[in-house]
Amino acid sequence: MSGIVVVYELDQRVAGSVLRVHAAPTAPGAGPERGPRTMCGKDTFAMETAGWNPSEHPGTWCPPDHADLACPACEAVMGED
Repeated sequence: MSGIVVVYELDQRVAGSVLRVHAAPTAPGAGPERGPRTMCGKDTFAMETAGWNPSEHPGTWCPPDHADLACPACEAVMGED
């Protein structure tokens, strides 16, 4: 799963609280930097990049400790049910 960055959509009311976990393609020509939109089309500008690297974990793109917060639309695009 190279070319994928995991990002956290944060709750702006509660510091550090993750609302949803999204997958985003890497930006063209920017190495490991995330692109401007998630797989479901949300803007990544205000999101935080996770320390999880999907290419190091075959079969899953979302960190297991946040699996219950995985975006269903991103999950569908990533091919996981």
